[in-house]
Amino acid sequence: MSFSGVFPYLVSPIDPSGQVMQGVLTDLVDHLIHAGVHGLAPLGSTGEFAYLSQDQRRRVVDTVISANRGRVPVVAGVASTSTADAVAQTEYMVEAGADGILAILEAYFPVSDEGVEAYFTAIAKAAKGRPVVLYTNPQFQRSDLSLPVIERLSHIDNIRYIKDASTNTGRLLSIIERTRGRMEVFAASAHIPVCVMMIGGVGWMAGPACIVPKQSIALYEAAKAGDWARAMDLQRPMWKVNEIFAKYSIAACIKTALDLQGFAVGAPMHPQMPLSDAARMEIAGVLRDVGAL
Repeated sequence: MSFSGVFPYLVSPIDPSGQVMQGVLTDLVDHLIHAGVHGLAPLGSTGEFAYLSQDQRRRVVDTVISANRGRVPVVAGVASTSTADAVAQTEYMVEAGADGILAILEAYFPVSDEGVEAYFTAIAKAAKGRPVVLYTNPQFQRSDLSLPVIERLSHIDNIRYIKDASTNTGRLLSIIERTRGRMEVFAASAHIPVCVMMIGGVGWMAGPACIVPKQSIALYEAAKAGDWARAMDLQRPMWKVNEIFAKYSIAACIKTALDLQGFAVGAPMHPQMPLSDAARMEIAGVLRDVGAL
């Protein structure tokens, strides 16, 4: 199975008692698929994986897989500070029916390159041939994937993709050149998907696509067709979306935006706090400006 196109990072709707709100998550999955997304990625950063219990993570992924009904690939997030736990998570996701794994390294103590490589290698093995997407986000991670480690991991057959959220296009070019033919790159931040696809990326895997799916798909299709003028015309308004995410917590921001669009996905997980009425008004203004409200 090959992955390309727009893969929204889904939010995790949790009610005040800690239960996954399966109904609203199912409605969101249906909405995004009807909008034309090419895949779904539960338990990315927007899914607040770091704030969820093991049971909540499993229920989120189970709900997404059930709601999806095999229509598009589901790439489930796996994240831990422990290799053994990451392997156990991967085994669960595979058994549940995930089509791929989004692999994330959490760390409290710094981890050596050798340890980072062993962590992702273990996840790849546990994925039993399913494609693995490496996710690196230096802004949040204590231990990052270095270029030499990325290059070595690209030789593992099922580690076939990377989402690099460093916003460093030079680093992306280095990854593409070092892994050519073995690993494909997904764009991350809302302000550079066209740039990433221009240098050889295969799509966009990110939270903003949850709230602007049609705009994201139009941008991808223009880039895929090589219509770079149209792609940039579609890219520029996305900067407003990027600015609002930079100003507020991304999960709280996307949950607020979805609530404004009619999806009662609930508040961000504590200790994150709900956004103020003023923030909600500001987000509503951005959504109207980009035609998403």
